[in-house]
Amino acid sequence: MGISLIQAAIFGLFACLSSMPGMGGTTFGNYTLGRPLVAGLLVGIVLGDVQTGIIVGAAIQVVYIALVTPGGTVSADVRAVSYIGIPLAVVAIKGMGLNPSSAQATQMATALGAAVGTLGTVLFYGTATINLIWQHIGWKSIEKGDFKKLYLVNMGLPWVSHIICSFIPAFIITRMGSSMVKIMKVALPMNGIPMKTLFTVGSLLPAVGIAILLKQVVLKPSDFITFFLGFTLAAVMKVNLIGAAIIGIFFAIINYRIRMLQLEKPSAAKATGNDDDEEDI
Repeated sequence: MGISLIQAAIFGLFACLSSMPGMGGTTFGNYTLGRPLVAGLLVGIVLGDVQTGIIVGAAIQVVYIALVTPGGTVSADVRAVSYIGIPLAVVAIKGMGLNPSSAQATQMATALGAAVGTLGTVLFYGTATINLIWQHIGWKSIEKGDFKKLYLVNMGLPWVSHIICSFIPAFIITRMGSSMVKIMKVALPMNGIPMKTLFTVGSLLPAVGIAILLKQVVLKPSDFITFFLGFTLAAVMKVNLIGAAIIGIFFAIINYRIRMLQLEKPSAAKATGNDDDEEDI
């Protein structure tokens, strides 16, 4: 399975759009188009294998489910993970004849995504560095009162940064995807120590992603109940994601009703107390 020039160009374009706040806003770009789960669907459509794309995207999304960028500090670049790592993972899985739903395929996808994501931090900071040039031009325009030029600074010139640090790397790496997979198959046989190490590391990465998420959402021991309930539904009772979401909605409604009743009781008690006072007077 190879990646054509047009497919590689599409991945490069998506890599640009997923990290440009000006293109549809940060919500549409970075936090939607740039998410591995969404990218897996898009990559699958482009490569003509939606099932494998979604499976790989979901596996990689678990690793980066709680990724945040406080103060512009990033440990991994989801732009590179989504539109370089996922296409390479799909090509690798197909090239090695692995079942996309197998543990080996998942481990390879997560490990490959992590490696590309770490490499992508160089592209992220490269983009930010080049953008400093456009920022300097913007400040000069403000000093001169040429505010119309700010449209070019905000919407036009950043494309240069992203073409250099997003489009070109994604285009070249994904275009060479099939060649890289062939080299991997020859240099790194499936039963060799490097590939076994890769699979082992890949199997641990989802646990790291879940641990980061729990660190953010668990504020007290009782918050673990929700996590253990979801884990029990998925791992023990074999409930799929849609079923678990529906059950979660039921519990959310019940919790909402209980909270509303708790708020109504003090108001009712206060009203009753006022009536008694009036009767005593």
